[in-house]
Amino acid sequence: MKLLLNNDIMSKIRAFLAIDLKEEFKPQIKEIIEDFKTLNTDIKFVEVENLHFTLKFFGDVDENKINQISEIVSNTLEGFDPFNLKIQGCGAFPNLNHIKVIWLGTEENTILNSLHNDLDEEFSKIGFKKDSRFSNHLTIGRMKSAKNKNQVKEKLNDYKTVEIGEMSIGRISLKKSTLTPNGPIYEDVKVFDI
Repeated sequence: MKLLLNNDIMSKIRAFLAIDLKEEFKPQIKEIIEDFKTLNTDIKFVEVENLHFTLKFFGDVDENKINQISEIVSNTLEGFDPFNLKIQGCGAFPNLNHIKVIWLGTEENTILNSLHNDLDEEFSKIGFKKDSRFSNHLTIGRMKSAKNKNQVKEKLNDYKTVEIGEMSIGRISLKKSTLTPNGPIYEDVKVFDI
């Protein structure tokens, strides 16, 4: 019996659904990250190659659920065409007085919101909790302490209205996240064309 339980644990993967950031936008975002790094703060920055927009975080799921998730994504995407997403603005969660996550945002996008809502609705039918709210963003760093918070606030203000560019979205990826002491390693489990 114990052996079965161990196998069950082994077959689970930490999974999420994402839109990868296109290569052409990485240099500009890397510059922004490097600018934040000039501050003497306690921020853990996201590796540029790991930057992505999360459509849904699933947590630890078993292989059987991965097949169900894949089927839902394939079926849902049939109702969508490729679309554009404008990357702009910089801010923090939950707010500027209590900075935990530093992000780059996007212009309000009704197609992306519809896609998220349709997927979320279908995922709830196979046991996943619905997202309380969807805020499309690229996490660029996580603040570990309030060290020099005011400098971070000033820097966030500098980039408040930054324009990164418009990205065409033609695919989304189901990813596996492996947590390591040096940060997460992301691998594509399946890529879906829109």
